[in-house]
Amino acid sequence: KTWLALLLMFALVLSACGNTNNGKKEDNASSSKNEKETVTFQSENGPVEIPAHPKRIVALWGAPYIVAFGVPVVGADAWSKASPVLQDKLKDAETVSEDDIEKIISLKPDLIVGLSTTKNIDKLNKIAPTITFTYEKYNYRDLILQYAKLVNKEDEAKKWIKDFQQRAQEAGKQIRAKIGENATVTVAENFGKQLYVYGQNWGRGTEILYQEMKLKMPKAVEEHALKPGYYAVSLEALPQFVGDYLIFCKYTEGDSDTSFMETNTFKNIPAVKNGRMFVADSKAFYFNDPITLEYQLDFFKKHFLGQ
Repeated sequence: KTWLALLLMFALVLSACGNTNNGKKEDNASSSKNEKETVTFQSENGPVEIPAHPKRIVALWGAPYIVAFGVPVVGADAWSKASPVLQDKLKDAETVSEDDIEKIISLKPDLIVGLSTTKNIDKLNKIAPTITFTYEKYNYRDLILQYAKLVNKEDEAKKWIKDFQQRAQEAGKQIRAKIGENATVTVAENFGKQLYVYGQNWGRGTEILYQEMKLKMPKAVEEHALKPGYYAVSLEALPQFVGDYLIFCKYTEGDSDTSFMETNTFKNIPAVKNGRMFVADSKAFYFNDPITLEYQLDFFKKHFLGQ
């Protein structure tokens, strides 16, 4: 009886071990399957097979839209890396450009994303599936959704967009009640030796101010910058484009010159003279991804409403 009992126990142990090993094999097989699983993404240039769960994304443009939903990237463009509101999310990403083919290869990406103007697309496609977007083709909501689809975060993106719109629109009601329904707001920026004013869909907080808050832009800005997204102006012409309020995105890197801010021409602009100019860090205001948009909304609530 003792021997029979021992044999039975031994058989049970072997069976249990077999089941455990089979379970591990099944788990490994499932994990391997997930890594190899692909989906068809309807890109601007037609359907592209991409990983269903990309693990090593190189973003030659658009990294902020990806990391905003908790998906890391292994490579990002210099502009994204330079943003102070994105640095924590991109600290482990290598800085890459469309010309860094060898460096991109070394990062072993399983997905590459960029703009329709990105160079070397043929070479990039040989490294990994490459998706590009035409920036001006989308409003900020659709652009966020496109990137969210790439990384299986579409539902999360839709929820965020709905919540963000509600908060931005409510803040807009409060701002219009304070400054007047007909008050105009201009968004301007310096870059290099040039000054620019912006329309309603080119970052710099324009999506929030004009699309969600329903604030008005001056007629000159509407006529020249609304359709193309931005418009270059001289210092002498700038006063014609500045409304009751000025959001000035100040850029101080490279050869950018801010000495014009000390000129009488600039100082005598009514919005500047009356303390209705709010200066933002251009690098923090550049994009319209969820992280940057949250920062911009807080900026506007603080400066317009004191919140």
